[in-house]
Amino acid sequence: MNTLIVVGVILVLVVLFVITMYNSLVRLRNQVDNAWSQIDVQLKRRHDLIPNLVETAKGYMQHERGTFEAITNARSQAMNAKSVSESSQAEGSLGDALSNFMLVVENYPDLKANQNFLSVQEELASTENKISFSRQSYNDQVLFFNNKIQVFPSNVIAGMFSFGKRDFFEIKTAAEREVPKVDFSTDKQEKTE
Repeated sequence: MNTLIVVGVILVLVVLFVITMYNSLVRLRNQVDNAWSQIDVQLKRRHDLIPNLVETAKGYMQHERGTFEAITNARSQAMNAKSVSESSQAEGSLGDALSNFMLVVENYPDLKANQNFLSVQEELASTENKISFSRQSYNDQVLFFNNKIQVFPSNVIAGMFSFGKRDFFEIKTAAEREVPKVDFSTDKQEKTE
């Protein structure tokens, strides 16, 4: 009789452990999904701003068709990415295209002074900062989730219920890894005076 009670208590404890661990894994998975949706919102905002930036610049940059096509193609690939890995790679290409575009813009002082262009450029820069923050938050959640599904004993429960490892949203391009350059040139000061 005592043995039956001990076995029953052990069985109940095992079931409670499995339920608790499963619920913990579900919560973590949902946090990762939520963090990704925050990135997705910012990426959509970025994708929506790019056509405005390009349209504003087209009037000034008549001979830069290749630059516009590169941005348009990169934006299209980024919008059609299906997985985190695909998004990461496509967004890296889009970042490269935008960097090249901004380098070309330097050759057009009238465009750099255009209020519409400056406004869209400022919104895009703000969105880039939000993407960076969201990416950090997402990667933190992925790290926590991946650790949880790989360490014992939660890895046993994760394996039983098919919790799979998630991909990080990583920087794939050299341009994004570079430290931004600060420009305190007198051109900007003259325009504000």
